Amino acid sequence: MSQDSQSPESVSRVDGMPTFGLGTWENENPEQCAESVRTALEMGYRHVDTAQIYGNESAVGDGIAAADVPREEVFLATKVWIDHLDRDGVVESTEESLEKLGVDSVDLLYVHWPSRTYDAEETLPAFEELKSRGLVDRIGVSNFEPHHIEEAQEVLDEPIFANQVECHPLLPQAELREYVAGTDIELVGYSPLARGAVFDVPAITEVAEKHGVSEAQVSLAWLREKGVTAIPKATGEAHIRDNWESLGLELDEEDVATIDAIDRTDRQVHTSFAPEAWD
Repeated sequence: MSQDSQSPESVSRVDGMPTFGLGTWENENPEQCAESVRTALEMGYRHVDTAQIYGNESAVGDGIAAADVPREEVFLATKVWIDHLDRDGVVESTEESLEKLGVDSVDLLYVHWPSRTYDAEETLPAFEELKSRGLVDRIGVSNFEPHHIEEAQEVLDEPIFANQVECHPLLPQAELREYVAGTDIELVGYSPLARGAVFDVPAITEVAEKHGVSEAQVSLAWLREKGVTAIPKATGEAHIRDNWESLGLELDEEDVATIDAIDRTDRQVHTSFAPEAWD
């Protein structure tokens, strides 16, 4: 089965990256993960995001292999965990990731967090080495604040393609969005449904009822209006499809203003190794 004939529209791309994708964080059951990836790809998704720490790279690879979609059409991203960010760790763990994924290269490789073994002057040249070897097409960072980005740019000769951070209507990341708007860096939003919290926000429900859609679709459409690439996790076909159909939802200025007025900074993902001074 190729792209779903009922899909609302094709996903736009920015420098090769589809601006909507499937997240796989906490999709840990191998059979379920592989099936969700296959289902999403055959529905029309073309961007799949995983990470070493998710423990599902093999299952993601199985799903890509099982889908009736050519590998070259799939934008595949993974992330190097914070225990592997020394030079040898980056190279060896990425080679292991490629083996698990069953691919020769990934379209985007992220530094997962600027933490633990991360050292810009050691970590980032290893990413460039992988790119020079053809194992990585683009270099990304994740959970970076502007000062982390600026430090990385001083070290790198290659451009930073994307910064992946938590982003949703309850954590709009306005300052970071403004910062990257002055660069060529794409913002990719994980947990774009605020781990389910968007379903309990009256303003989002109001917009959803106006359009006859789910709160999930409203949140994803709002992120698209803000220029953020969303990668919602979904396991079952119904949720995968509901998220996909957000591409057909057009919010008007009033809708966007209603969501902007929520004015909250409720971070849903908390870790002991997060950068200081998060919102």
